[in-house]
Order: sequence, then C-alpha cells, then structure tokens
Amino acid sequence: MNSLKVIFDFDTWQEIFGSIAKNKTRTIITVIGVLWGIFIYITLSGAAKGLDNGFEREFQGMAMNSMFVWPQRTSVPYAGFKVGRYPRFTISNVEDLKRQIPEIRYIAPRNARGVFGGSQPASVVYKEISRSYNIYGDFPEYTKIATKKIYDGGRFINEEDQQNNRKVCVIGERTQEELFEEDENPVGEYIRINNVYFQVIGVHKYLEGGGFESDGDIFIPFNTFRNLYNTGEEVDWLTIAAFANVDVVAVEKNVKDVLKKIHKVAPEDERAFGSFNLGEIFNKISGFANGMTFLSLVVGLATILAGVIGIGNILLISVKERTKELGVRRALGATPGEVRTQILLESIFLTLIAGVVGIILGAAVLAIINLTTQDLSDFPYTNPTVPIPLVLAALFTMVVLGTLIGLIPAQRAVSIKPIDALREE
Repeated sequence: MNSLKVIFDFDTWQEIFGSIAKNKTRTIITVIGVLWGIFIYITLSGAAKGLDNGFEREFQGMAMNSMFVWPQRTSVPYAGFKVGRYPRFTISNVEDLKRQIPEIRYIAPRNARGVFGGSQPASVVYKEISRSYNIYGDFPEYTKIATKKIYDGGRFINEEDQQNNRKVCVIGERTQEELFEEDENPVGEYIRINNVYFQVIGVHKYLEGGGFESDGDIFIPFNTFRNLYNTGEEVDWLTIAAFANVDVVAVEKNVKDVLKKIHKVAPEDERAFGSFNLGEIFNKISGFANGMTFLSLVVGLATILAGVIGIGNILLISVKERTKELGVRRALGATPGEVRTQILLESIFLTLIAGVVGIILGAAVLAIINLTTQDLSDFPYTNPTVPIPLVLAALFTMVVLGTLIGLIPAQRAVSIKPIDALREE
C-alpha cells in the first residue's frame, strides 16, 4: 500500500526528476542506448515486412503455391531425337499430370497471342476504332489460380462458354477506355477480334503490379481461341496450383519429370522446360522476412539489454552519490519499500521513455521509407509496418528488463543504514 502511495506521490516524482537532472549527459547517453535497441527492432522488422508486402502486391490474386511451366528447346539428344527439338504441350498432358501427381489441385492450360516474342497481338475493332491487344485463351479454372476482379454487371468465362465454343470475351480497363465512350457500357456489345465478332461479357479490373498481365488484355474461352487461331490440341504453357502444405518445389520437379517421359526428353535435360515457381519464391521471401525479423529481435534485445544495464549502472552511481540523502530519508521515517519503489520507478521511467522515443523514431523512419517507395510500381516493396501487438510486446519486455535491472540499485539503496549514511562525509 505504501509502495502504491509512493508511485502517486508528487514529491517522489520531483526527486526522480531532480536525480535525472543532476546527471543529464550521462542519462541521455544511456537512454540513447536503450532507444537504439527498439529503434533497430522496429526499422528492421518493418523493412522486412515491407518486402514481404511488396511481393504479395506484385502477385496479388495469384495462388501462393502456384507455378508456370512452358516448353523450350531440348539441350540433350534422346530417343533418336536431335538437340533443339521443341516439345509442344497438348491438352492430353493436363489429364496425365492430374492422374500422376495427386498434389496438384488446379491446372489450367493457356494459350496467348502478343504475350511472347513470336506471336502478334490480336487486331480488335469496335465501330471505327481499331487497336491491338494481347489475347488469352483460358479455361474457367484459371480464376481459381489467379483471381480476376470483374466490374459489377459482368462476369468471367464459365464452363458453358468453354463447352459451347462461345464467342465471348472479357476485356481490360484500358481496352474499354480506348474503344468505348466514357458513359458507354461495353457489356453486351460486340467487338471484332481478327474479324470475328465477340460479345463482351465483362471488364476486368487492373491490379497495380498484379502479376504478368496488363490492363489491356482480352480473355476468351480456350476452345474458342483454338478455333480462332487453329491451334488444335497445342498449349502454350500450364498454370498449376498445388494443394496447401505440400512441397511446391517437389511438385514442380514431378511435373517436369512426367512431361519429360511424355515428350521423350532426356531425364537430365534441365533446359527442355522452363518454369517459374511462385510458391518457391514466396517461401524464400517469407523466409528472408522471418530471418530479418528474428535478426532484428536478437540485435534489438541485445542492444536494449546493454542499454538497460547502463541504466542500472547509472542508478548504482546515483545511489552511491545520494547515500547521505537516502540516510536522511530513512532517519525521517521512509520505509525500505518506499525507497526501493522510488529507485525502481526511476529505472522504469527511463526505460519507458527510451522505449517510446525509440518506437516513435522507428515509426517515423518507416513512414519516410513508405513515402519514398509507394510510387515505385516496378519495385516489390510497400507498406513497411510492424504489428502493434509486437511493438507493445517489445515495450513490455523493455519495462520488465528495466524493472529487473532496477532491483540491483534499489536493493543497494535499501541496504544503506541511516546511521552509517549520516556518518559519511
């Protein structure tokens, strides 16, 4: 009860501030050591989170465990075939992969024009306006791997469109802006793609940094694409999503192994099929971010501990310098608990002030980083933050450490006998 009274006693805080004011330079230097620790923790953790957020933004809407696989030229002769053969994917490969690799959740074969160097974009005409856009032939399953945001009133390609070879299309925002009037609703209208009329069934929203596609892309059913360009059973590349909690790297290897057997490619040929494994990249980025967070925690705690120990040393010196003063207080009736509480309050106060200032400075640095990087669409970095619970946990840890360290000078102060203290000097 007496200790609680000391906490809210004006004279107690007057003495604390007076003690701090006597050793301003020494106190400031020590406080800087403490705040530097939490500053490092906040800035490094926030920076790592910004990288993680940036990569998620870059591929927002894409399944985290997805991958892309496409054919390339062989580099090893095999089964009577020469080097340089191009093993083309086919629709039948999809069923083969599904049957042989149970870890695959979704697989969407895709065709495109204008996306790769060897193909021309589609010629698109509406009334008197003519433009060229990339065009994709897709299955409805593709939206389960890469979500497409469609404006109200429209939709994406569905299974009926696919089965019935419907001449329908989903256009991009830029396509709408360039072909249609500002107040004109494109849904339900007809556009000509390579001189074939297609009905617009939706407009997809453009996501800044949203993966490989652009705001002008046009999507049509895969079967319709096949008829339009006479591609037969050929597939340009495969988009694959594995089940959660499976090794996406192992799935990628299994996919390539199966494709090598189907297309009679040498098992050791690593150049016959290209791939981009988003799951692997996500795991690496996440691992790096977690590593940075852990590093910041270790370095921050070590720096905080060093600073808190410094505060304890300052208080020990302060107690020694105030031996007579403490002796007088004890002689006038101050209890050991009151003296101990005062010293502990001084330690906690310095630690808390250092922690709050360090958090503010760290937050300011992260805000500056965010301002300088928010317009960098080509750089995968955005919104460097540290969750509030982690910040509060770090601050709480500091206060606990400050309290524990403060017990040493506090006990030293209590151990001073009033008679001995008054006899000194």
